[in-house]
Amino acid sequence: MLKVTLLGTGGMMPLKERALASAMVSVNGRQVLIDCGEGTQVQIRACSLGFKCIDAVLITHFHGDHVSGLPGLLLSMGNSGREEPLMIAGPRGLRHVVDCLRVIAPELPFEILYNELDPAAPEPFDCAGLQIVPFPLKHGVPCLGYSLTLPRPGKFQPERARENGVPMKLWSVLQKQSEAELDGVTYTQDMVLTPPRRGIHIVYATDTRPLPAIAEMGRDCDLMILEAMFGDPEKAPRAVKSSHMLMTEAAALARDACARRLWFTHYSPAMPEPELWIDAAREIFPAAELGADGMSIDLPYEES
Repeated sequence: MLKVTLLGTGGMMPLKERALASAMVSVNGRQVLIDCGEGTQVQIRACSLGFKCIDAVLITHFHGDHVSGLPGLLLSMGNSGREEPLMIAGPRGLRHVVDCLRVIAPELPFEILYNELDPAAPEPFDCAGLQIVPFPLKHGVPCLGYSLTLPRPGKFQPERARENGVPMKLWSVLQKQSEAELDGVTYTQDMVLTPPRRGIHIVYATDTRPLPAIAEMGRDCDLMILEAMFGDPEKAPRAVKSSHMLMTEAAALARDACARRLWFTHYSPAMPEPELWIDAAREIFPAAELGADGMSIDLPYEES
């Protein structure tokens, strides 16, 4: 099972009911944080998620409303007793930005591992049991979206193991690892398991104009989290100029992706009532929901 929690749904500036951009993905006791706007550590505490189990922070881009919470978060992680290294991933220039922010958090009891990604062709990587695929977005500065998948291995079949002559003492071993050797013979996982089953897939993309790649990355996903900077269609010229999206544009991406559900986030502070525009979005994609700070969902594997 995978849990997703929206920590902050605001854009540009924090409001009383909206911290700035951040979301937490939790799986098997580990956590991956996406963005770290102002108020993130307050929301982590409010949602009882904790600091020590964060394996990585994924930064979309370097505008202040996405990174301004990092110094305080890093200090809180250090004060919580963390000693394990922390990976921070983001576009090229990441180390310089984080080092500048750390002027007020210079001493930490853990190492930071930087994963600087090419904004035009970022490399996938694994973390906390998740397969993470960054992809380029269209904003005023280099910006990345993230696809996160919790894979699911195939189902164990005793009859398959017997047909392939796999010794019984290796059955449990091959359910956990790709291969095992006994008496000079190598046995592989596909000799005891069916092909991999459908995992759990989410996509997070904010601060961008709509792109076909967003729908492609979100194909048949369990949850898309997309920005809804503006709701009023009269704001379309402003959305184009600032490289943001209308709520209806995000809904069209979820529709094109055949996503199972859509959460909106990253609302403009000039849009205090996003609920005024949700009906128009649902005409395009009925499974659209207004995200809110603290909103969470448990996404289970499909029954099989």
